[in-house]
Amino acid sequence: MALPGMKRLLIICLSLALLAACRPAGVSVAPVTGLPQGSGAYPWWNDTVFYEVFVRSFYDSNGDGIGDFNGLAQKLDYLNDGNPKTNTDLGVTGLWLMPVNPASSYHGYNVTDYYTTNPQYGTLDDFKNLVAAAHQRGLRVIIDLVLNHTSSQHPWFLDSQDPGSVYRNWYIWSPDEPGGAGWHAAPNGYYLGIFEAGMPDLNYTNPAVTQEMQAVARFWLQETGIDGFRLDAAKFLIEQGTLQSHSPATLAWLDDFRKYARSVEPQALNVGEVWDNSVAVSQYINAGAVDLAFDFDLAQAYVSSARLGNALQASQVLSRDLRLFAAPSGLPGQFASFLSNHDQARPMSMLGEDTGKAKVAASLLLTTPGVPFMYYGEEIGMLGLKPDERLRTPMQWSGKNQAGFSQGEAWEAPNDDYAKRNVAAQTNDPDSLLAHYRALLRLRSAHAALRIGEFQQVESCQPGVWAFLRSAGEPNAQETVLVVINLSAKCVTNCNLSLAAGPFSERQRAVQLLAWESLPEGLPPLLPNLQGGFDAYQPVLELPPFSTLILQIRPLKK
Repeated sequence: MALPGMKRLLIICLSLALLAACRPAGVSVAPVTGLPQGSGAYPWWNDTVFYEVFVRSFYDSNGDGIGDFNGLAQKLDYLNDGNPKTNTDLGVTGLWLMPVNPASSYHGYNVTDYYTTNPQYGTLDDFKNLVAAAHQRGLRVIIDLVLNHTSSQHPWFLDSQDPGSVYRNWYIWSPDEPGGAGWHAAPNGYYLGIFEAGMPDLNYTNPAVTQEMQAVARFWLQETGIDGFRLDAAKFLIEQGTLQSHSPATLAWLDDFRKYARSVEPQALNVGEVWDNSVAVSQYINAGAVDLAFDFDLAQAYVSSARLGNALQASQVLSRDLRLFAAPSGLPGQFASFLSNHDQARPMSMLGEDTGKAKVAASLLLTTPGVPFMYYGEEIGMLGLKPDERLRTPMQWSGKNQAGFSQGEAWEAPNDDYAKRNVAAQTNDPDSLLAHYRALLRLRSAHAALRIGEFQQVESCQPGVWAFLRSAGEPNAQETVLVVINLSAKCVTNCNLSLAAGPFSERQRAVQLLAWESLPEGLPPLLPNLQGGFDAYQPVLELPPFSTLILQIRPLKK
């Protein structure tokens, strides 16, 4: 659309919606010049977007139907090829690997040996090679550490069933049935296994157990070079009386464990899985017990706002959680944001298989504060509903047999839609969900404001349009970005944006918006009010359905 009388602007960055017509559109961005780590006072993980991988389901290199380390290594270039000049890789900068240890179940969350790898995935050397290859591409690697429990087939637990064993006190045993949830009968007493009988809880009131798990952490950090851990079931570690979760002793133990990991590797990351509401989760950040914790309320809010086409839930929850998560460092946004994970229905299934809604859900995740985590296949819209195995189906690489995942029969059948919904089908399509994710990830990597910037909500014209500012940097070199997301399925016209008070100083009273994608006659300047905000600003005449507009605001040249 033309904006008469306006001079064409320099094309520098940032628009994700083609605004020449009122329709959803593809994304195109300039190449990134590097993968920043540790911007400003922030740790490296605030510059990172993590990609959760179930190794069993990602790529099979040997035809046995089970994904493996070598298969994942072969696909690293898809995730990040290490070359900032290309735009054909996804652009994630971190990997979270679900359990890689030997286990008594397919998912790996009941470990039988903490000091080696699942032989179905490969050898320990294969794993080390994978980590080295990831690091060469600028990808950090964290792994699941299952602290709360072991497998009932672990040698420690098998020995603990003998009342005279040194391992008896490594688990929580009672000679009589205590009553209450999580207790299971065995030949020589009752043991606690909060999740199930096959997952007996470790006893962290025993110093020997703590020392052993610290040794496990040291092994993985030193011997394999990983960058940290995702701590499974972190809220359940130590029971106090009838309290089975969120005990003060659990928070204190996690704080000590985090400090120990830092003594081994000063930049080690601990991400806590505390599946609960934000009030409960945030106490782990506020107490310094973990570096990040997953924000489950925010994940639900983002998916709900995308599904309903209304920004209210996302807006309210994010504003609340930015206040709740008050890290001792004083740095905001120290929570792990996401849309779904291996335990939850996939976003595309929750969004009615609507690609437009999936795109704005991605925009919510990747333009807002927090450290984003993506679940493998999310970027191509893979489907998945319970039971759990169907949430963890093979990655859909192509429309070929077994979805291009394996030359053999996959351990779990791929989704029925793999012939049409796969990486190969989307990789060269500028309107695809994959293209949208790639563009968002490059923008986030290239612009500190989108990674660590302060967040201010902007008043918009209607509930279906969510607008906000992200600002980062020193006053004299501050980057400010305006994000406008149309969550609705309709074209929005004449949408005014207002901010009572904002970051624009008096000397910046004339501010120019620089768009990556060209508009026929450019964009109108933004004129700050006396409080550094702006009144009734309208950057474009039309916002297409399910569109995302990201604009960088800079002073006009004199």
